[in-house]
Amino acid sequence: MTTDGSTQHLLLVDDEAGFRDAIADRLTDMGFVVTQAGTGEEALERLGDFAFDIIITDLRLPGISGREVLDDALARYPDIIAIVITGFGTVREAVEITRLGAEGFITKPFQFEELAHEINAAIEKRRLKAENAYLRAQLHDRFGIDGIVGRTKVMMDLFELLRTVAATTSTVLITGETGTGKELAARAIHDASPRRAQRFVAINCSAIPETLLEAELFGHVRGAFTGAVANRIGRIEQAHRGTLFLDEVGTMSPALQAKLLRVLQTREFERVGDSQPVRADVRVIAATNSDLKKMVEEGTFREDLYYRLNVIPVRLPPLRERRADIPLLAQHFLDRLAGQNPERGRVTLSQDAQQLLMAFDWPGNVRQLENVIERAYTLSPGRTQITAADLPDEVRQTGAILNPDEIVFPEHGIEMERLVNDFEYALIRRALERTGGNKRMAAELLHVKRTTLIEKLKRFERVT
Repeated sequence: MTTDGSTQHLLLVDDEAGFRDAIADRLTDMGFVVTQAGTGEEALERLGDFAFDIIITDLRLPGISGREVLDDALARYPDIIAIVITGFGTVREAVEITRLGAEGFITKPFQFEELAHEINAAIEKRRLKAENAYLRAQLHDRFGIDGIVGRTKVMMDLFELLRTVAATTSTVLITGETGTGKELAARAIHDASPRRAQRFVAINCSAIPETLLEAELFGHVRGAFTGAVANRIGRIEQAHRGTLFLDEVGTMSPALQAKLLRVLQTREFERVGDSQPVRADVRVIAATNSDLKKMVEEGTFREDLYYRLNVIPVRLPPLRERRADIPLLAQHFLDRLAGQNPERGRVTLSQDAQQLLMAFDWPGNVRQLENVIERAYTLSPGRTQITAADLPDEVRQTGAILNPDEIVFPEHGIEMERLVNDFEYALIRRALERTGGNKRMAAELLHVKRTTLIEKLKRFERVT
């Protein structure tokens, strides 16, 4: 337990089930909420789902080693307390593990009191000393690409795709929900491409009235329309030999869609009010949060243009599909704010704040997270840490559902099995509502197999 009495979440990693169960029982008696993992792979999965306060891991594990687990834990959560246990420890190894960031090193066999002392000492040390944030400050350099921050597998795969795409001249269609960073991805492609010395020209097709969008894209000559007092080149010409980014391309009118198709096919166009063709060597990257394929089926988007744009599809995952990146992104935004306000110094996130941020669904994705962090930073002047209390109500209320400290016990007690089953059923129903009844997608949201979800539904139906 912490000195202020708040609950600490602890991840215990050891491949000896009997030993692990015995230690977990004693730790639970001390007041910790204990999660167990029997392999390094399982430990990494747990770390990806939750921001633990403490991790205790054996060094010798089947498959992924305890050292790799330790590296991952400290990279994700620099404020986590890490203690290593091993049956084959040496002084040299203990020194090396300590240098990596572990607070303690215990050799098997040991008395439980020795482990309890190490944990309590580490908690007290963290309370008295400023948190070590060096590793987190390095994460962007190691796991980001041109302003896009992430280190989950889905993001590492995305970075690799962006680098591969950048080397080509192919047209790219970036899809993703609002706030996922589609323009950042487009800029990353341009900045890593052979065209990086030329201009990156962006235009939001939904932000400009249809009557003006044509002139913005293709330019116009003097007298082409009221107000056209001089010749003007459009965004396509501005991007000559560079990259043209068309955001929200799905909002284009059918007439403009036809003209854009011609540009993609011939690299030629006419300025508004002129019949002289203009050639432009541009790479087009388009983006949308709409389902263009569905729009094609409905007849609101040209099929031939869709296939011209969708040469290389790039999908940006919503934030809820990469929850392990949330603490990293939040700290990235805090560090950027600190750069703008150097007199305040560096501000970090408490573990309970990280846990709440990871539990929230973020319908506005990265943009919404950035706004929440900026608000919390602004409304906590002079403080060096953002806590759960600094987060907005909608974020705190989401995490409270999962907090056992919020449960009120009546005099006659509660039926734990029924409470857990009711909560599990409620989660499944919410997942199905979220996915429109699609069981496969609901299972993915809950990180369970589709067959497992179906079996649970059948069991609940039998009970009711």
